[in-house]
Amino acid sequence: MAVNTTLRPLGDRVVVRPIEQEEVTASGIVLPDTAKEKPQRGEIIAVGPGRMADDGSRLPMDVKDGEQVLFAKYAGTEVKVGDEEYLVISEKDILAVVGS
Repeated sequence: MAVNTTLRPLGDRVVVRPIEQEEVTASGIVLPDTAKEKPQRGEIIAVGPGRMADDGSRLPMDVKDGEQVLFAKYAGTEVKVGDEEYLVISEKDILAVVGS
């Protein structure tokens, strides 16, 4: 993926591509983009090297490229590269790995 050469997260940060989910009401009405909430699920595109410990060693990351994750609702910084939108978030804002 081209983003790996464009965005390289530092420390304990990851680059996530949000997964938009079509929202449909119980009666079958599809909600427009303006009525939708921010996605809280995404695919990890790039992972930083990990946080530095007090003794100078690097702590390994719990997530890896390609995993789908759930993250905090207002986590991270939105970044646009070309036509794609990404989030750069801290590992601590990742709530769970989906699947695996």
